[in-house]
Amino acid sequence: MKKNKAILLSMVFMFIISSCSTFSFYRVPVTQGNLYDEEDLNKLEIGQTKEQVKFILGTPMIKDAFNSSRWDYVSLITVGENKIVDKKLIVLFNDNNLLESWELVDQS
Repeated sequence: MKKNKAILLSMVFMFIISSCSTFSFYRVPVTQGNLYDEEDLNKLEIGQTKEQVKFILGTPMIKDAFNSSRWDYVSLITVGENKIVDKKLIVLFNDNNLLESWELVDQS
């Protein structure tokens, strides 16, 4: 009887050890910053006001305190340690607060 318990216990132990070796945790995608896509960028037109740009893209992640004519939109999506999306959009306005230009910087 003790021999059967020992065999059963060792089989259960081996099962537990082997199942743990293939176990991996679910990694949650983490989204940070502003989410924008190509469709949003196509809506931008030179000469739009700051309010119109804010309506299309949302509130900028960074408003430069020393340069009010520059807005930065940062988008970062990570899963665990892996960066899936890492991009930055720089929007520039002229002295009349009208959209002058924008540049998409892909940092990945």
